[in-house]
Amino acid sequence: MAKYRCTVCNYIYDEEVEGVKFNDLPENWRCPVCNSPKSAFVFLCEGKACDGSEEADENKTVSDVMVAQMVEWGVKYVFGIPGTSSLGVVEAIRKNDAISYVQVRHEQAAALMASAYGKLTGHVAACLTIAGPGATNLATGLYDAKLDHSPVLALTGMVKRQLIGPGSFQEIDQHAFFEPVAVFNKTLMSEDQTTSLTTLAIKHALLERGVSHIGIPNDVQKFPCTGKVTPFKNRMPNQAVLQPDFIVERAANLVDNSKRPVIIAGFGAMGHGDELLEFAEKIDAPITTTFRGKGVVNEYNPLYVGSHGTIGSTASAELVEKSDLLVVVGSSFSDMTQIPEKRAVQIDMDPLMIARRYPVEAPMLGNSSELLPRLIKAVEGKQRPDYMKEIAALNKSWLDLLDEETDASKSPLRPQYIIKVLNEKLADDAIVSLDVGENGWWFGRNFFMKETQKLLMSGYLATMGFGLPAAITAQLVYPERQVTCISGDGGFSMVMGEFMTACKYELPINLFVMDNRQLGMIMQEQKVENYPNWQTDLHNCDFAEYAESCGGLGIRVESPEKLPEAVDKALNSDKPVLIDIETDPRRFIGSD
Repeated sequence: MAKYRCTVCNYIYDEEVEGVKFNDLPENWRCPVCNSPKSAFVFLCEGKACDGSEEADENKTVSDVMVAQMVEWGVKYVFGIPGTSSLGVVEAIRKNDAISYVQVRHEQAAALMASAYGKLTGHVAACLTIAGPGATNLATGLYDAKLDHSPVLALTGMVKRQLIGPGSFQEIDQHAFFEPVAVFNKTLMSEDQTTSLTTLAIKHALLERGVSHIGIPNDVQKFPCTGKVTPFKNRMPNQAVLQPDFIVERAANLVDNSKRPVIIAGFGAMGHGDELLEFAEKIDAPITTTFRGKGVVNEYNPLYVGSHGTIGSTASAELVEKSDLLVVVGSSFSDMTQIPEKRAVQIDMDPLMIARRYPVEAPMLGNSSELLPRLIKAVEGKQRPDYMKEIAALNKSWLDLLDEETDASKSPLRPQYIIKVLNEKLADDAIVSLDVGENGWWFGRNFFMKETQKLLMSGYLATMGFGLPAAITAQLVYPERQVTCISGDGGFSMVMGEFMTACKYELPINLFVMDNRQLGMIMQEQKVENYPNWQTDLHNCDFAEYAESCGGLGIRVESPEKLPEAVDKALNSDKPVLIDIETDPRRFIGSD
């Protein structure tokens, strides 16, 4: 028996009940409740623990029952570093074969990995640390999860209950520390709370799409516990949300009466690229995406006009500016996306995102999987030949500009050329983990994603160092897929210890480091604000030699003609690979 959960509506697919194995279902199979694609489902559990009928064991501890409860509710990974005040929980994980512990080199990476897992799967992973410094080191990764609405379970050891308060060794006020970042924040003070707090923590993380934290005093971890594991099935509400017909009709009328509609797709539209393209083709409208929305549709489609905002295309900027209606699907209206105030139809499952910055004439609260098909059915088909010619001309002009900027003859290598080679070489189902820095600008601007590829990034927090931990998570979740991390030397050096983690677990990630010996983004920002370039230069080691010393494969690329061969070698390696690419710090050809 196995169970799978729809991350959109929480429907549970039970193979024993349904009678067909999930992997045998056709790829075009949809959720029978909310019509989400098969890819929206995550595996929960298999075997006896699935039905929650496991008998209580009098020899079990609070930690044993907590971990068993986590397993029953689909938690598969715990990221962390063992320490004095968390050893009871660590031992419980060791004894449970249904959950995997991943040892990291810094607790920030543990939280970033858990955040990346939530973004990648829609389900919960845990990070586990000790009291005091271990807990505080989680902060950056947990804020990344909070701001990007990624479900995470944070577990922290605490001093013994009788030591809480007077200022004991490694004691801080952990409840107060986690209060600003957590949607659920509790301290487990007795064995009777074990299953209730564990299930509530996971439930809050999933339903509120945020961080849940449980602090566990050292002595409580080892208490005997006879609590029974609570089953996941029938414990979660269905989250498929509909709108009345008159709101859908109002949106359809706005679309029908527009002459220059533009569709803007954000991260919330992921998994619904087919519906977006069907909608765009029916009304003859272009599609642009937010940065986090890259990959929602195949970006080689002629109706795709690039991303919008600070890393956006000239085609998208002009079409959005001249539009008379925006149809915005799953976007949070970030200031970096720069969506202007226009007549708008908006679809979002978060009511706080509806009309977040400007009034919206047709706000539709609900799931894209429910509302897009209804909108497609309600609108009239339109043919706009002149508009289509304009879109094609603007797209051609943009692509010509990108080609002009790419120079395969220059050393140090141009960032545009590096991205061009990766565009040509990466697998159609590759997972790309993107670090924060100037490297991100070039990826967002120059890389064309396929709908079958996945992008992982730190969105609202935009924290440097996200890329490598996220790539490790992606390779754990998808061992059969190609996982590539694109980073700058600044971001990589913040978390470079985690390359040893990749080597320890034999994860064949491909890490491409744009090594310009600069904090390139900050250098450009200083230039824009008429400041002198100061304190952005970096003193680097030989990253390729470092990779070799860790047990991986290190490759140094100093000339453009060597890059394609190096990329091929990396992508065909069964070891973690770091390609250290000598990169030009100048932003554009001819700049100083």
